[in-house]
Amino acid sequence: MPELDAGRHAVKRAVGDLLDVSAAIFKDGHDLLAARVRYRGPNDDTWRTLRMRYDNDADRWSAQFPVDQVGAWTFTVEAWTDVFATWRSELEKKHNAGQDIASELLEGAQLLEHTAAHLAHPYARAQLLRLAGLLRDTDFEPYTRVRVGVAPELLAVMEAHYIPGDLSTFERELSVHVDRERARFAAWYEFFPRSATTDPHRHGTFAEAEKQLDRIAWLGFDVVYLPPIHPIGVASRKGPNNTLTPGPNDPGSPWAIGNQHGGHTAIEPALGTLDDFDRFVKRASELGLDIALDYALQCSPDHPWLKEHPEWFFVRPDGTIKYAENPPKKYQDIYPLNFWCADREGLWSACRDIFLFWIGHGVRTFRVDNPHTKALSFWEWVIAEVRKDHPDVIFLAEAFTRPNRMRYLAKAGFTQSYTYFTWRNTPSELQEYLTELTQGPMREYFRGNLFPNTPDILHEHLQHGGRGAFRARLLLAATLSPVYGIYSGFELLEASPVRPGSEEYLDSEKYQIRVRDYDAPGNLNADMRRMNQIRRENRALQLYDNLRFHHADNGAILFYSKSFYKNDLLIIVNCDPHHTQEAIVHVPLAELGLTEHTPYVVEDLLTGARYTWHGAHNYVRLDPQIQPGHLLRLVRPEGEQRQ
Repeated sequence: MPELDAGRHAVKRAVGDLLDVSAAIFKDGHDLLAARVRYRGPNDDTWRTLRMRYDNDADRWSAQFPVDQVGAWTFTVEAWTDVFATWRSELEKKHNAGQDIASELLEGAQLLEHTAAHLAHPYARAQLLRLAGLLRDTDFEPYTRVRVGVAPELLAVMEAHYIPGDLSTFERELSVHVDRERARFAAWYEFFPRSATTDPHRHGTFAEAEKQLDRIAWLGFDVVYLPPIHPIGVASRKGPNNTLTPGPNDPGSPWAIGNQHGGHTAIEPALGTLDDFDRFVKRASELGLDIALDYALQCSPDHPWLKEHPEWFFVRPDGTIKYAENPPKKYQDIYPLNFWCADREGLWSACRDIFLFWIGHGVRTFRVDNPHTKALSFWEWVIAEVRKDHPDVIFLAEAFTRPNRMRYLAKAGFTQSYTYFTWRNTPSELQEYLTELTQGPMREYFRGNLFPNTPDILHEHLQHGGRGAFRARLLLAATLSPVYGIYSGFELLEASPVRPGSEEYLDSEKYQIRVRDYDAPGNLNADMRRMNQIRRENRALQLYDNLRFHHADNGAILFYSKSFYKNDLLIIVNCDPHHTQEAIVHVPLAELGLTEHTPYVVEDLLTGARYTWHGAHNYVRLDPQIQPGHLLRLVRPEGEQRQ
């Protein structure tokens, strides 16, 4: 371990992680064994090795090594009979039992001499021959010769230089893809640059959108995600609320990509020029922000590819091109690509080159639209192609689909994945789902990016839950996973559906420009800024698989913890947005190094309030209209070491 699908796919880590490798290793007989990890990083020409240690209780061997470079790492495990350790153990046992050890001393001398004969280093060879001579020298007492044989210094020399005669290597070399830290820890903010205007009848520009970057950075976000910025098709253009009757000034859906101005490597002229985009990316970088672009492999009827490569699309028997559908939804303004067309190589290469084009303009993060509707083999190929020269690129899979497809896309190389979090709202649902993501096998390859809302999804929990629901969902998303995101408008509590029972927004920004006053009364700006600041100050919130759930005696209260070293956080959330809820929460004292009879202090990082708690069972009361949750940090006295 870790091993994913018999080595078919790579597990995921981030720079700075220690990769824990373990293995079950055994053989017949009573001989002692030795094992090591053999590994190499992306810039290594040769293998490095690290001895493994044996855990008798677990009956497993383990070691860990740091992964300190972005890219592809490889490792495997080697084991052998530890002839010297076996001899050393028997020598010590027989001597302690008062048995004759003359033969054992000669055997040890032969073992050292055999090892020395294969050494190129003259000092080590001379050292072993000298010690072998001492083992043979009958002028010394057996006790003295035994001390030579069991000396730690001799053990170290033999471990370093012994060449095993029965070296066995695990049958597979296993892969690890190591990402930059932002792949594991980041807060995403999605907004439409065309809405960065003061007039709903005038298209916003990159120059105007650039002014929004300061606000987003002030809020504490790390990644700015833009829906498609390409020219938008005119044929079958959608109007407000997805109507088929657009007005002459309606901008259309950004996902209907392509017109006479170009396709996936062009800029919508109303937004500005490619130079304007470059300045936008540069300003984001100055503020510490990554720009994530939407990568949507579909075309409007006006896309240049329709004329240049009609064979790349699905052609109906009557000669027309098939548009996209997700019944009952119809996307007449979008044509899907046929990834298994006759010119597969040409199509796949063109799709790869889109990535490379935008990487050339400073983009290192992509949110991939509906990857589950494209060829799965394509993603595995194209991600590997991009990573050959750009191993730091981050790919977010927007695949709200069946579990096995979501898992496979993550295995195929996607760095992060959208999740079912949007539809998990009760404590039991959240605990079951987040346990699956962070504690089971999925933790090795699936990084869940938790979005409470998207331009496509306004869940009924937000529609009817009011301010309490928005604040609780922000707290949950930002603390359950180190990667989370929101779609703009969330901070303004936008919650009107296009019709009852729908998850579509009324006046969806997908089809029209939305001018917002982000400082409007009642906004959640302060909540977001504080939440993102807390995340940056607490290492426990920056890790993925350290989530643990604990008991609360009220089914509306979710209680969980995240810990790293001396940074211990207890998070308690009222998931009922309408009613005050009370509970006794059961604090995991032993895990925190606390005792039943010693009081301890917890500080609410959201409010600054401090509470002195006693024992495992403590009372909480949460009014969603005032404070939907606690984010408590265990306050340890200066210098106290956690047990």
